Amino acid sequence: MRVLAILSLSAFIGLALLLSEQRWINRPRLTDRLSPYAPGFAEQARLGLGSVASFREVVAPLSRAVGERVARTFGVSEELGIRLRRIHSPWDVTTFRVRQLGWAGAAFVAATVVAVGLGAPTLFAVLGVLGAPILAFLLLEQQVVGASNAWQRGLFLELPVVAEQLGMLLSAGWSLTAAVNRIAERGSGNCSKDLTRVIQRTQQGLNEAEALQEWADLAGVDAVERLVTILALNQEAADLGRLISDEARAIRRENQRELIESIEKRTQQVWIPVTAATLLPGLLLMGVPFLDALTLFSAN
Repeated sequence: MRVLAILSLSAFIGLALLLSEQRWINRPRLTDRLSPYAPGFAEQARLGLGSVASFREVVAPLSRAVGERVARTFGVSEELGIRLRRIHSPWDVTTFRVRQLGWAGAAFVAATVVAVGLGAPTLFAVLGVLGAPILAFLLLEQQVVGASNAWQRGLFLELPVVAEQLGMLLSAGWSLTAAVNRIAERGSGNCSKDLTRVIQRTQQGLNEAEALQEWADLAGVDAVERLVTILALNQEAADLGRLISDEARAIRRENQRELIESIEKRTQQVWIPVTAATLLPGLLLMGVPFLDALTLFSAN
């Protein structure tokens, strides 16, 4: 009966919010009819007391604050907004946090229904009801963290080729803006998407150095920071193409070092099952005469 009451209350609240948005049942107020003629009050007039918009305005700041606190509690220190902008996500921070807490609430309700329906013991029921929303919250958080790390990795792997292309174009007499624009238009990888955003930021009023530095801060990759530092010398250095080519070779050597390190780690991991497979029979062969000797001494 308690589960039925909870489900009925949830269905009633959802139905009330849905009907509040329907024009045939929600008669427009006087402020709504006058809002087109008073632009300053247009936004306030759209937010009714029981509407979905007003509910979102109340839940959004709470979701954002609670989500940031829970994420920091579990060791996620980087801001969500930076990660979402890095992977070019269409969501903003507030939308993602509301969605995240919505999934956590749904997991809480589902875990409660399952625990009550199965008649689980109190300890397991409490662990399930409390663990399900946390697991749902962290699952979405881990998806963003994984996408951000994958984006940074792809950016690091693409950067040597992009740096070499920039060096060749600058050495051929292209301007920095034209070279960046050409790579952004012709490419389809992570670097091209980031450089497209750099071009958009320059069109919005930023100069080249500021837009590139914003890209470096958002990417969070040391190689990008070094490349942007060299590109900032566009107005000062006479042979910028050679400097960029040297940096591209340095980034490629760094890629090779990481690849060799990864190969060495995997080589070491191969020996773990081999060692375990040879250790267990060895212990058995050593244990049989040892137990036989103990039996002999105990008999004497």
